[in-house]
Amino acid sequence: MQTVRTPAVAGLFYPADAAELQAQVEHFLECVEPSTEPPPKAIIAPHAGYVYSGPVAASAYARLRAAHDIIQRVVLLGPSHRLGFRGIAVSNMAAFATPLGPIPVDQEAIEQIRYLPEVGCLEQAHAREHSLEVHLPFLQAVLGAFKLVPVVVGDAHPFEVGAVLEALWGGPETLIVISSDLSHYHDYQTARWMDGETSRAIETLRFEDIDYEQACGRNPVNGLLWVARRKGLHCDAIDLRNSGDTAGPRDQVVGYGAYVFH
Repeated sequence: MQTVRTPAVAGLFYPADAAELQAQVEHFLECVEPSTEPPPKAIIAPHAGYVYSGPVAASAYARLRAAHDIIQRVVLLGPSHRLGFRGIAVSNMAAFATPLGPIPVDQEAIEQIRYLPEVGCLEQAHAREHSLEVHLPFLQAVLGAFKLVPVVVGDAHPFEVGAVLEALWGGPETLIVISSDLSHYHDYQTARWMDGETSRAIETLRFEDIDYEQACGRNPVNGLLWVARRKGLHCDAIDLRNSGDTAGPRDQVVGYGAYVFH
């Protein structure tokens, strides 16, 4: 019986060679201007191929370097791209692997949220899903050793996703990561306008104003915004670009944003 979730998009979304992957991630991180702010409690970062969204994701992950010896658990939520389902999917795998090595899954944390009515184990939701996987090498680069709580979000209300986050919120040892791109396949100027509106909604915690056309990770994003509003968190947008800015043409672009929550 398989006990390790093996990479599904290594060699596609990011390099399959460990040395090349490590070098690429470090390059992205080194290009980010240092910040004097304390490490965030939660981040939102994109999940496209690294050539497109890697620089934007790095702008959020670079903020975590100072928490290398503090963060011990990462609760990672992303949308389902390949499987439609109602609810929130966890995994019974012992570890999630990348070319940089295996990351142990925090099964105690998963048992902690299994009692929630919308949460269930659904390995099919995790097997080929890239929205979680592409974040793992960044987390390995900035945090070193940590335990992972991988969560794929299907059709779920903000308060249902929020209940998962609140159950696992913890203290400084726990980081929340939400995986989401922004608008898809509009021309450059239309995308800039749409993503600007979405970014303002995220910064002001207005989850009611974000729909699927604005963010493919709308459900996990809105769950975090629901909790952030309840807990009085402050959100800052630290990067907002699209594939036309990074590595692609400008007739049909995908939007990427990076956000930190304190």
